[in-house]
Amino acid sequence: MLKLLAAFILLFPALIFAQYKNIKINTIENRPNEVTIVINPKHPNNIVAAANLNNYYYSFDEGQTWINKTIVSDSFGVWGDPVVIFDLNGSVYFFHLSRPSKEQWIDRIVCQKSTDGGMSWENPGTYTGLNPPKKQDKEWAIADWTNSKWKNNIYVTWTQFDKYGSRDPDDKSNIMFSFSSDAGTTWSEAKLINEVSGDCIDSANTTEGAVPCVGPNGEIYVSWSGPAGIVFDLSLDGGLSWLENDIPVSPQIGGWEYEIEDIFRCNGMPVTCCDISSSPYNGTIYINFSDARNDDDDIDIFLVKSTDKGNTWSAPKRINDDPFGNKRQQFMNWMHVDPLTGVINIIFYDRRNYDDFHTDVYLARSTNGGETFTNIKISEEPFKPIKNIFFGDYIGVNSFNDFVACSWQRLEGGFLSILYCGIDFKK
Repeated sequence: MLKLLAAFILLFPALIFAQYKNIKINTIENRPNEVTIVINPKHPNNIVAAANLNNYYYSFDEGQTWINKTIVSDSFGVWGDPVVIFDLNGSVYFFHLSRPSKEQWIDRIVCQKSTDGGMSWENPGTYTGLNPPKKQDKEWAIADWTNSKWKNNIYVTWTQFDKYGSRDPDDKSNIMFSFSSDAGTTWSEAKLINEVSGDCIDSANTTEGAVPCVGPNGEIYVSWSGPAGIVFDLSLDGGLSWLENDIPVSPQIGGWEYEIEDIFRCNGMPVTCCDISSSPYNGTIYINFSDARNDDDDIDIFLVKSTDKGNTWSAPKRINDDPFGNKRQQFMNWMHVDPLTGVINIIFYDRRNYDDFHTDVYLARSTNGGETFTNIKISEEPFKPIKNIFFGDYIGVNSFNDFVACSWQRLEGGFLSILYCGIDFKK
């Protein structure tokens, strides 16, 4: 017995600090950043990722090996803000900004489709939101994975700028919405859905960060941030109509843009997800964000939730579990709720372990509807960013049946790389 106890004591630290395997997925050295990742519901071994400006990556072995290529849209161009999603049939869609010519850029939201697991893409794809001279930026998309009457519809939201970068108070930013009911072949006319407009500076008072999700009965939920803080809107008829008034969710102290030492630009825009699983928390809506409410040099990651379709919201819960007030930065969050288990997965950069600007990546998981979270360090080695290298605006996490696919950008020897960590929590 004493020998067994001694062996356990020796093993215990290794169990606590067990490292997860990190895999570099980019082979093209073109400073990739702003990575997004998704798992195929028809064939979960198939994972697709994308990164700025025009990179895509695909794997058919749960992320153990990857192919890296660049996407082309002959008519519309490719100009960053990559988003990849799967529909229920196993088709994957790559959304991005446009650049049809040197003089013409971000004038629409482009969608390119793949039916072979991300190996090849329709060219030039389709688009929504063309409204010259206004600019269309920072899109996100979702497919309806429920059995509702809108099953497999695709929804996309984004920010429309009257004049990008303008400081004229008459120039406004607004949140737009469009849907496709034919697998991305055609798109509805873009609809403005926000009540309070923002400015066009592309900063904290700009309306940005609109991430849609779908509820158990096909409801469409979306939140964003801007001059009114984090606000929420919904549609109960497949996107044909929306609430007249935005529902306030939470102040975002300091706004969605904040300063992180040695990071070129950083934001804590809200991410909206809903539990469509058969878990006890089915129908709960979650919004994940980060802000400076605990001080500019102590950015933290937060979660709010609603159990009544967004009518009322909980107080923000701090989900990073390092000591409160320790002046360590956590930043650039992203969230996904497992559609089969309802587990919440939130990924973020974290400096809790260092007195300087070295940075780890953590995954926070909740199996009880966001009441408590377990924080797990998933990066094998820290990295130290450089202020003049653009890191993008988001990192990626996706989950399916308790397999969690994580992706992030890191700096290695002056070069940006995309790393991947896949964790099967069923094992």
